[in-house]
Amino acid sequence: FFFGTRKMGITRSRLHKRRPTGGKMNVHRKKRKYEMGRPSSMTKLRPDGERRVHTVRVRGGATKFRALRLSDGVFSWGSEGVARRVRILDVVYNATSNELVRTKTLVKGAVVVVEGNPYRNWYYKQYGVQLLDTSNMKQKDKEKEGATEIKAGKSLTRKWAERSKSRTIDAGVQAQLEVTGSKLMARITSRPGQCGKADGYILEGKELEFYSKKIEKKKKGGKKQ
Repeated sequence: FFFGTRKMGITRSRLHKRRPTGGKMNVHRKKRKYEMGRPSSMTKLRPDGERRVHTVRVRGGATKFRALRLSDGVFSWGSEGVARRVRILDVVYNATSNELVRTKTLVKGAVVVVEGNPYRNWYYKQYGVQLLDTSNMKQKDKEKEGATEIKAGKSLTRKWAERSKSRTIDAGVQAQLEVTGSKLMARITSRPGQCGKADGYILEGKELEFYSKKIEKKKKGGKKQ
């Protein structure tokens, strides 16, 4: 018998697993196509803009989009009901393993840092409130941050006043948007290895506090997550 001819495969069958009681299962049949598995995509973050997505033909003739390299995604700001396509800058936390953080692997549930300027600019156009202090900034720096002022007419001023009556913003999000080169913490909710996208939502409130504490604990060399 020549072992070189045998190939290992990935299967989702449980026939090779033991019973809950510890007994061995009797393998009474061969593997099936519908129990086949595939290697994980291990999607990597590439901030330089390189995007690589492969298509995979799956059972029934359907298509999956296997993302191998991604640099951006659509992230929604839930409390404001707005979404923007922004660059993903870094992977900062993953509950599964710190190895996925070190290798900047994008998976569902990963906490990432995205650019905050598009959201801050939208907030200014929506409410007329500039979250970034531009009093001591040069014009070139304002253009770089996208914080140029809008000449508001009477109609726009009335709209801003009406919208501001119900205006609220999370303190944690506001603190992140008030600095130059603002960055926001977000969470990925899509499956990059299945749909080819890394989309998610901006962290707010208790959830933002929770992940901020986790990250601070990791930085201080606390217990492994």
